[in-house]
Amino acid sequence: MDLKQELQNRIAEIEEMLEQYIPVQKEFPPVIFEAMRYSLFAGGKRLRPMMVLAACEAVGGNKKTAEPFACALEMIHTYSLIHDDLPAMDNDDFRRGVPTCHKVYGENMAILAGDGLLHHAMETMAKACFMNPCKETTGAMAAIAKGAGLYGMLTGQVVDVYYEAKPMTKEILDFIHVHKTAAMIRGALEAGARAGGATEDIVAKFGLAGEKIGVAFQILDDILDVTGTMEELGKPIHSDEKNEKATYVTLYGIEKSREIAADLTEEAMQIWEDLGSSCDFLAELTTYLLKRTH
Repeated sequence: MDLKQELQNRIAEIEEMLEQYIPVQKEFPPVIFEAMRYSLFAGGKRLRPMMVLAACEAVGGNKKTAEPFACALEMIHTYSLIHDDLPAMDNDDFRRGVPTCHKVYGENMAILAGDGLLHHAMETMAKACFMNPCKETTGAMAAIAKGAGLYGMLTGQVVDVYYEAKPMTKEILDFIHVHKTAAMIRGALEAGARAGGATEDIVAKFGLAGEKIGVAFQILDDILDVTGTMEELGKPIHSDEKNEKATYVTLYGIEKSREIAADLTEEAMQIWEDLGSSCDFLAELTTYLLKRTH
């Protein structure tokens, strides 16, 4: 498999899907649609929707069933980035190589654009469940809502903000990583597996792999914040230091952090191997994420 080409093909496919769910609004008030689309189509790896679709395919499901949930998850992810970048949060000026939403549209409209993406994601998933009411669709929606909500990303963000400039332990840092980053990746894989009709034990295995991938992903993000460049990452470097946030790098150093991320990746790879050749793409994607430079 030519992974680079495969990723480009899958990203292009997701871009086309997103266009169907966030159309250009020409009626009043167009500014909210412009702000939402500005951040949604600013680029990115499209990792989370890609995982939804790949998991659905891996368990033998119909990818069409998973499409609205994949798109909704990317809307939720983008809303979280818009809000993360706000002056009250990380106060960043660039994201994905372009000025952040609040730098272009103002802080008030950026908040509303994030809210708009979150609400439209819920409407998109609810509509999919209404049009095709079954355990596959409702299960997919539940997995994504949990990953993004009080038992997932939101709580991780709360603890992350609360512990800025405060003493940090490994236990608290792991809690932040598991919830703020890994919960959404876990939710993506669980949602795809559920949309594909997988059994509960298979869904659980996809979820466990997602949690390990998610924590490894965040550890590498922490490393790249120190070793990367603005050009590579498309966002400011040393952001964690600026915001006085403890990371795996500050607790363990770069080399030990790399070892921990590699161990978590290997554990996820073992799950994909146990599940068989239908997970080959997910296995290659997992390896790629450990070696990424942006």
